[in-house]
Amino acid sequence: MEIQLIRNATMRIRYAGQLIVTDPYLAAKHTLPSVGGKSMNPTIDLPCLPEEAVANADAAFISHLHSDHFDSEGQRVLPKDLPVFCQPRDEAALKEKGFTKLLPVGNAVTWGGVYITRVPGMHGTGSVLQFLGEVSGFVLKARGEPTLYWAGDTVLCDSVREAVARFKPDVVVTHSGGATFKGTPIIMDAEQTVEVCRLVPRGRVVAVHMESLDHLTVTRSELRAYADAHGVSSGKLLIPKDGEKITI
Repeated sequence: MEIQLIRNATMRIRYAGQLIVTDPYLAAKHTLPSVGGKSMNPTIDLPCLPEEAVANADAAFISHLHSDHFDSEGQRVLPKDLPVFCQPRDEAALKEKGFTKLLPVGNAVTWGGVYITRVPGMHGTGSVLQFLGEVSGFVLKARGEPTLYWAGDTVLCDSVREAVARFKPDVVVTHSGGATFKGTPIIMDAEQTVEVCRLVPRGRVVAVHMESLDHLTVTRSELRAYADAHGVSSGKLLIPKDGEKITI
């Protein structure tokens, strides 16, 4: 398995002979509105052309439809006839955007030798959770491959803990930038990311969704320092740079 972080939650994942693209957020730097009142978004450039981010993909996985995960540029360059895995609630909206091979995952599906399970997340708590709506992560299992759990835009919650206990993933991809909305955490921060590391004693964690938006509060260096201070090594918690490839 190979994971290449493009930016934010956009990744190119080579898994069981397939190339998967996740959450294509491909706008140019500072072309979209602020979320945190600090800067236009995204706050950094892509490490490649938008077309290169989706080139030769066999499928796309869309965790949810917030504009920092699937923007108009991502919609433009992603082939409309590409298989797109999504949560059921997003199927109609994606169809309206012109995508013709939608594969909503209610619970679990099999595709090309890959067994895919959807795991609901919690994109915040209280009224913020209700406002931001449903989000999903996905577990991928295949013969001869590590089990991968992409948690998506979620705080550490019961469904995440249950997925880790049930599937015992070899790799967990966390969104670790500590984003907040109206003062409420809406994805994992350094503390929760380190806790996930402890939930997978034999697995590894790959932290993404960092240093790309103006409502993120945890930098890569801050996460690394917190992990080091709590005995989590760089071999256990991997924090890729944009464009970096990780082979597991």
